[in-house]
Amino acid sequence: MPGAVEAVRGAAERGVRTVYVTNNASRRPSAVAEHLAELGFAAHTEDVVASSQAAAAMLADQLPAGARVLVVGAEALAVEVTGRGLRVVTRADEADAVVQGHSPETGWAQLAEATVAVRAGALWVACNLDPTLPTERGPLPGNGAMVGVVRLATGQEPQVAGKPAPALLQEAARRSGAQRPLMIGDRLDTDIEGGRAAGMATLLVLTGISDAAELLAAPPAQRPDHIAADLAGLTARPEDLAPGPRPGWHVEVPGPGELVLAGDGNDPVDALRALCAAHWAAGGGPVRVTGDGHSAGAALGGLGLTAPASATVATGAEHTELEQGLRAAGAKRRQPNP
Repeated sequence: MPGAVEAVRGAAERGVRTVYVTNNASRRPSAVAEHLAELGFAAHTEDVVASSQAAAAMLADQLPAGARVLVVGAEALAVEVTGRGLRVVTRADEADAVVQGHSPETGWAQLAEATVAVRAGALWVACNLDPTLPTERGPLPGNGAMVGVVRLATGQEPQVAGKPAPALLQEAARRSGAQRPLMIGDRLDTDIEGGRAAGMATLLVLTGISDAAELLAAPPAQRPDHIAADLAGLTARPEDLAPGPRPGWHVEVPGPGELVLAGDGNDPVDALRALCAAHWAAGGGPVRVTGDGHSAGAALGGLGLTAPASATVATGAEHTELEQGLRAAGAKRRQPNP
């Protein structure tokens, strides 16, 4: 994302450390750090906290040394498990526990072994429940989709190590020594919900998975403290990024699930902050947004608001389906996460 490297470097120059938290358990933290460094970030292995580490720690806390773990996932996850003094096995009848993380190589045979083991009473830990993961081809099935197969086949629920469970973010804060950590993310149901669960301030950036209408309809547990178009927001005053009334914009709530935006402000994201504050105060949920006047209509169009299928955005008397994704971000929001 343009400006991301500069924003993180600028934070470091102000004495603010960045720790990179990922739900992806398919690569070792050292490999993630190497990739970040290739992109220009000053990242080292100790700056990366992965769900594979958190899952292995959860297993080690509940199992005796040498316990046998069926790993459904990549080699990186198996390395974390053995690093905790546990043994990796491949058969259900040998397993004391099952740990499940993303791997593009996971197939029916591995899911079948996990199903048999879980049904027999094995401890079950999932690295994350992300239903999709971003790729150049768009969102594809993530670890949560694979976990869903075992859940459906067994009727059981796993313990969860990654976001939105708080353990991963709490470890990141501990590792960085943060007294007032800020969780930054582009996905409401993992990053923002996880940050709130961990008791952290949260910042949503609109360059990834979650978009404007998903934000408007977000339940309380997924509502961020701050909203920015991208990481350049790190240089803004916190109060300027918070949902609330914004200069140049006026929001009316004519009825449940309805908003009218008016005004001539210059910043469409400021309009979104005002819309969120008004809609959340009115109870939230799916919403239909109307722009009153050219400036308001342009702001709504510039945001590229998206929402559940029942929600629409209207400019004047003409209504259109809310678009998928920010127009400005385009295909960039489909780039893979490190």
